[in-house]
Amino acid sequence: MAFSMLAAAAVRADDSTLGFASGGLTFAKSTTVSMTSEDLYLSDAAVKVHYVFLNTTGKDIAARMIFPMPDVTTDNELDFPRVPFPKNNFLGFTTTVNGKPVIAQLQQAVIKGKTDYTALLKGMGLPLAPWLDATNKAIAKLPRAKLAQLEKLGLVHPYEEDDGQGMKKHLMASWTLKESYLWPIVFPAGKPVSVTHNYLPAYSSYAGLRSTMPGDTKDQAKYCIDKNFIAGAAKAHSEFNEEHVSYVLTTGANWKGPIGVFHLTVDKRKAANLVSFCGTGVSKSGPTSYSVTYKNYTPIRNIDVLIAATPG
Repeated sequence: MAFSMLAAAAVRADDSTLGFASGGLTFAKSTTVSMTSEDLYLSDAAVKVHYVFLNTTGKDIAARMIFPMPDVTTDNELDFPRVPFPKNNFLGFTTTVNGKPVIAQLQQAVIKGKTDYTALLKGMGLPLAPWLDATNKAIAKLPRAKLAQLEKLGLVHPYEEDDGQGMKKHLMASWTLKESYLWPIVFPAGKPVSVTHNYLPAYSSYAGLRSTMPGDTKDQAKYCIDKNFIAGAAKAHSEFNEEHVSYVLTTGANWKGPIGVFHLTVDKRKAANLVSFCGTGVSKSGPTSYSVTYKNYTPIRNIDVLIAATPG
């Protein structure tokens, strides 16, 4: 579950608290608010999630909420929505609380290893998104001393490219961007609160299938790829592209007790596509979808979905 309360306590309804640390936001486990249900829909075209929370105390609780997005790196070939969303909301993230729209604030942090370099990159005037051409162009314009500093810290890595006048060394962004959306919320005493949000996923995509190759045990374990998936992929191996969709679920353990009812639907969207993800008791729920329901559920891992997608 990709939702958590941040450093919140039982306070007056007009108060709220938010914790920050050197590495970014500080998560706090709630002992007063439970998640009675979560209904999650995942595909390579949409993420939709609906929660119901319950304040189990006799006082109103005011807090700020955080929705952490999957990390973005330059290790994968990312596909982003081809729609004109603002640059600070490129996935078209929207949130409603009890049916009313809420404006969420975007929080970004640049991480390499365990160190936060957000202030350093901002001080150099660099965009924080490592995948943008504008970021690499801005890197190329930096003075040599700053380029050397970034390379020493591992924030950029060199590559060679022929620009028409022979092979030349260039530097490319090589950091992780962590993004979260935050907004204030009030949990009335003893009353349920409904929260819904939607966004378009930025999924990693590859031509052909890599995860089914012999020896790729890491991905096969990550997506619980079995012999049936590999056999099905082998029948039309050259006709598939590999797509990875991720969802941060483990923060669902930050609420009081387990998730009352967790319902997951994964949609491969085309009958000819193949899909693989980890879960027990999963059943086919539609022409292209698979679902599972868990009661009193405490998530211990995030959700990672592999879709073998037919082109077009």
